Amino acid sequence: MEKVERLIAITMILLQKERVSATEFAQLFKVSKRTILRDMQTLSMANIPIYALTGVNGGYGIMDTYKVDKRLLSSADLQHLLTALAGLEQLILSAEIAQTIKKIEAMVGPLGLNRSMQLSFYAWEGRAELRESLKICQTALLKERLVAFDYSDKAGVQTQRIVEPYALHFSESSWYLQGFCLDRQAYRSFKLARMEQLRVELRGFQQRADWPAHANTAHTNPQFVTIKALVAPSIHDQIIERYGRSSIEAYTANYGLATMYVPQNPQGFQLLASFGTQIKVLEPQSYVAEFRTYLVQMLQNYA
Repeated sequence: MEKVERLIAITMILLQKERVSATEFAQLFKVSKRTILRDMQTLSMANIPIYALTGVNGGYGIMDTYKVDKRLLSSADLQHLLTALAGLEQLILSAEIAQTIKKIEAMVGPLGLNRSMQLSFYAWEGRAELRESLKICQTALLKERLVAFDYSDKAGVQTQRIVEPYALHFSESSWYLQGFCLDRQAYRSFKLARMEQLRVELRGFQQRADWPAHANTAHTNPQFVTIKALVAPSIHDQIIERYGRSSIEAYTANYGLATMYVPQNPQGFQLLASFGTQIKVLEPQSYVAEFRTYLVQMLQNYA
């Protein structure tokens, strides 16, 4: 951890806790007590009112008047951060995030051990593989280096790409790298699961001036179509989670009538097929015909 980051973390902890010993700080940041002493001197020189108490219950603290006037985050704010970080940790399995959670828990105190809200995700084995790709992309982003990889598109066509990495994007259940593709001379979004032989180049780059305007469009969203479908009670909860309660209206004793917007592509068909026999698409007829063709082709695999 860089010194500036450590100084910020120390300040945040002291704003939340009455007193922390040099030993606790040294163990938390994996540095020597002498380094902590120098950090406290640096904070004092920056006009942060640090005080030190000696003895068994001694340690470092910040003047209470400064805490009242300069508090950066409340306990509730820190609880929200813990919830979000705990979920993110499950998605990318980052040691850095785990360390951040421990630091915030130290700031919150006992409350951090009694979270009222928790997030859970399936521990898919493939996520561990993607973690390595994420680390490589993060390294390239931080060092502003080009990243090279072999890429397979949806049709299985493989190409070699060199990209200026600008952002990592998580959508639904997949990670994407957003950047400027030197091979296509355009902004592109690449799915990490389709990338192989990923490596950071020695060549650096400077962020293009027009990137901020393309940041929200680099990850292109598919065209959506609104459909109406009969849905059984067993999948009402899944429809509500995606589209809200107002998307379902009473229809018959056994089915509700759902208004849904789905991608006009195979991903939309996959979503509908995942509901099995608990759904029947009614309209528009053009979409029903395409969905029927998709199902027939799927059945042919088992003919």
